[in-house]
Amino acid sequence: MPRAPTQFDLAIAPGHLIRRAQQMHTAIWADVVDTGVTGVQFAVLAALEVEPDLDQRTLGARISLDSSSLAEVCRRLVARGLVERRRDTVDTRRNLLRNTATGSELLARTAPQVDEVGRRLVAHLEPAEQRDVVALLSKLIDL
Repeated sequence: MPRAPTQFDLAIAPGHLIRRAQQMHTAIWADVVDTGVTGVQFAVLAALEVEPDLDQRTLGARISLDSSSLAEVCRRLVARGLVERRRDTVDTRRNLLRNTATGSELLARTAPQVDEVGRRLVAHLEPAEQRDVVALLSKLIDL
């Protein structure tokens, strides 16, 4: 005898809602950000601007990105002349990363656009709800 389909309400499923919010974010990003930088590339540039000369492992931990994905992102940023990689003089097994002047300039041009992406993403919420969304997401990921 066939089983009845399971009733599952996607409207209250956190994973589904987070995926939908990410889809919205991606669409808004594509509409607003015109510097050719992806969200992950922006995160790398922003992290290196605050903390230059990070090794890839530490950088990956800062932005919550696995080592193989980060290696590819860094390879692309280095190839574009936005990030430079140099050998650590203290521990020659490590490579250190920092933004080039071009990378810092691109970050400065992109940051206001990223702010606009965030504003559009939560524009339909009241200011207190906007703060709540950020607070709850931060709590969810243990920031």
